[in-house]
Amino acid sequence: MGCGNVFFTLIITLSVALITYNILISANASLKQELPGPSTSSIIDPIIQMPVEKSRKYGSNAEKRLFHTAVTASDSVYNTWQCRVMYYWFKKHKNGPNSDMGGFTRILHSGKPDNYMNEIPTFIARPLPAGMDQGYIVLNRPWAFVQWLQKADIKEDYILMAEPDHIIVKPIPNLSKDGLGAAFPFFYIEPKKYELVLRKYFPEEKGPITNIDPIGNSPVIVGKDSLKKIAPTWMNVSLAMKKDPETDKAFGWVLEMYAYAVSSALHGVGNILYKDFMIQPPWDTEIGNKFIIHYTYGCDYNLKVIYCTKILIILL
Repeated sequence: MGCGNVFFTLIITLSVALITYNILISANASLKQELPGPSTSSIIDPIIQMPVEKSRKYGSNAEKRLFHTAVTASDSVYNTWQCRVMYYWFKKHKNGPNSDMGGFTRILHSGKPDNYMNEIPTFIARPLPAGMDQGYIVLNRPWAFVQWLQKADIKEDYILMAEPDHIIVKPIPNLSKDGLGAAFPFFYIEPKKYELVLRKYFPEEKGPITNIDPIGNSPVIVGKDSLKKIAPTWMNVSLAMKKDPETDKAFGWVLEMYAYAVSSALHGVGNILYKDFMIQPPWDTEIGNKFIIHYTYGCDYNLKVIYCTKILIILL
């Protein structure tokens, strides 16, 4: 019995000592650990791998950077048909691969509803006071955007400013990044050429004239918060430019485009100049990787073409 008690006591003592040793070793072990390497197991690590695999395989709206497409329009018959065609192609490509296209709004600056409210999601904006646009109806665009941004409930964090004469030819991803907008560069927007005129609105203390990007307001994808800052300035600069005879003469029908480019620069919002954003026939003849067809230019005719057209009509 005595030997048995001694042996039992020895076993307990050794067990306690071993447990104590393991506890001490564990307590003093280094907390620095390397990330796990590739595993031969089929079990996915829930911390390191699962978020990546889940994102690639499934994705979600929370991971997308959706943008809201906004189109300003008048209530003219031609403009209305343009909007109907534009919205048709928007719906066609909205849910396509790589699309970040969210909602759509036609910002109608006629001040009253029309017959297509149920067909096209529409926000009614007030036009400028009579005579203020001096016959340049495009001045209603920045004023309409100011109203829409103030009053509408826009779910997305980004805005694509588009136009009725845009046809979307494939799903559009969010091309903006790192706080920069994404914009199409227009060859006829030349800030350096008109530096003396532009310095009236973009003083030298704001930086070099090259800070003004060769863009208009459309097509541009920009952060909603940035656009809320830019829009009132864009409106005021547009009106100021139109009132100034020198500026009005220099810029003509692209005056409002210059006004947006200046306003974006004044607020320090730069832009990625994305040439593949759209094409402009007849100058461009292939779609390639472009996202939008901009059919702003009218068809040119001569007497020979008109005569041949008349003959064909008679024969048909």
